[in-house]
Amino acid sequence: MKKVAVLILILTIPLLFVFVTCAKKEEQKRPYLAKVGNVKITQTDLEKELKNLPDFAQKMFEGSEGKERFLNELVKKELLYQEASKKGLDKDAEYFKKVEEFKKITLIGLLLEKEIESKAKVSDQEVKYYYEKHREDFAPVSQLKASHIVVKTEKEAKKILERLKKGEDFAQIAKKNSIDTVSAKNGGDLGFLSRGQMVPEFEAAAVRLKSGEISEPIKTKFGYHIIKVTDKKLGRVIEFEKIKDLISQNLSAQKQKEVFDSYIEGLKKSYKVEINKEALSRPAPPKENKK
Repeated sequence: MKKVAVLILILTIPLLFVFVTCAKKEEQKRPYLAKVGNVKITQTDLEKELKNLPDFAQKMFEGSEGKERFLNELVKKELLYQEASKKGLDKDAEYFKKVEEFKKITLIGLLLEKEIESKAKVSDQEVKYYYEKHREDFAPVSQLKASHIVVKTEKEAKKILERLKKGEDFAQIAKKNSIDTVSAKNGGDLGFLSRGQMVPEFEAAAVRLKSGEISEPIKTKFGYHIIKVTDKKLGRVIEFEKIKDLISQNLSAQKQKEVFDSYIEGLKKSYKVEINKEALSRPAPPKENKK
């Protein structure tokens, strides 16, 4: 078996050499597209650079005119590169610093791709299961029944929120403290409100609340509101096919965060991490004025 493997290797290497040599000769036969100094820009160079662009950007350079525009961009790039090299910027300390930073970022990216992204993939079954379990979340709110307490300052609103968290009655606080005197008489009750009837900040916060939930202080032109939703009328549930990509993205982001946090905690056990709190608490030195 070893002899067969060696024989295959002996036969394969010359063939690979011939293939690479022929490919290089074929490339040399093809005329260059542009020349900057002694550097030639070939069709292969153009195609390689074009593939590095996002899909939407590639479409900007389609057709013969697009190809010429992109070639002009490559010429500009080469002109700038040669001029920077001529000025010796490739030996500048700032250049080496940026190269090292780029290497660090690139390595981190490769590590995250290997250790995080590959382990945080979301299956079609997970997406479907989430949709079925949270169907109500994908039904737009047509109307909601809400109460609110409005005060002038954020400080007041936070104090009232603390009282509510301790169990005080929402309606009683609204009657005594809300500056919306009309709704205050009814314990802050606003009745049923349709989408578009509420000011944008109020509506954005209210539709996110579940029945019985109380919001954090929300600022509008009328003051600071604490909102309590008591009922919701939902519209038709959005079809799975229309929402599955968004669910997949959200689940993937959530899973990536979980995997990432777990991975970082594991690394902390392998590497000694020390925070110098004394140095951290010191004020930063004043910046020198550059003249």
